[in-house]
Amino acid sequence: MVVKIVRMGPILLIDSGIGGLPYLSWIQENLAEENLVYVADRLNFPYGEKSPEEVSEKVVRLGRSLLKSFDPKLLIVACNTASVYALNALRQELPIPVVGVVPAVKSAAAVTRNRRIGILATDLTVRSLYLADLIRDFAGNCQVFSLSAGDIVRYVEEDFFHPQHEERRQMLGLWSRRLRELNVDTVVLGCTHFLHVIPELRELLGDSVTLVDSQSGVGRRAKQLLEEKGLRNREGKGEGVFYVHWQKDSDLDPMEVKKYQLFAQRFHLRYGGYYIDG
Repeated sequence: MVVKIVRMGPILLIDSGIGGLPYLSWIQENLAEENLVYVADRLNFPYGEKSPEEVSEKVVRLGRSLLKSFDPKLLIVACNTASVYALNALRQELPIPVVGVVPAVKSAAAVTRNRRIGILATDLTVRSLYLADLIRDFAGNCQVFSLSAGDIVRYVEEDFFHPQHEERRQMLGLWSRRLRELNVDTVVLGCTHFLHVIPELRELLGDSVTLVDSQSGVGRRAKQLLEEKGLRNREGKGEGVFYVHWQKDSDLDPMEVKKYQLFAQRFHLRYGGYYIDG
């Protein structure tokens, strides 16, 4: 008799920081029975300012380490840049299903009315052949404007809870004006960090501009894989824990730690402290 071994560990989500938390939120709402582990790779933040080779090497190394530590049944790479440059390598290296985040160019092409699409992403994603191929394959009949907005990534990661909200509004206002000048009616949020500022972007861009992202598509794909492979938990209530990937013999600034504790609390996660390789 063949005995089927089912991996019933947690779903693991990784990002360079807190960008992937909205994707975790979808899992919490739609797969509430699942245990979750979220790892913010603060050690290697930001991915979007590194070389493609660096991103791939560091993300794959982290993936291997986390597999040994948590025995996850599925990995969600909740980061566009990491997905663009490390997803194939992770799938080759890890014996579990791996789901990545794809800039929602196809969705944007389906909803745009004036055939003018803006894409906000990291510099590395904007310059990638992967994004160019997506635009060619799914938005060839549209004018597409890809904008590198790494300053939004840094602000969300480092200053999201800063009391000077006017600074955030001014920064987002500059990008909103740029998008309005381009006369786009659809904007792809090509970095997961941008989902944290959707309310402000919607207010600044107005009702005539549609924002699209990959949150629900990634969540549905994860759910599909769990069901196909018989890995879904269908009873009980799952729990989640938040870790910060850091290094030995070095502590984050106490305000940094407080920030991550606040993000963990905001997304109903237990704060687990540092995750250290090896």
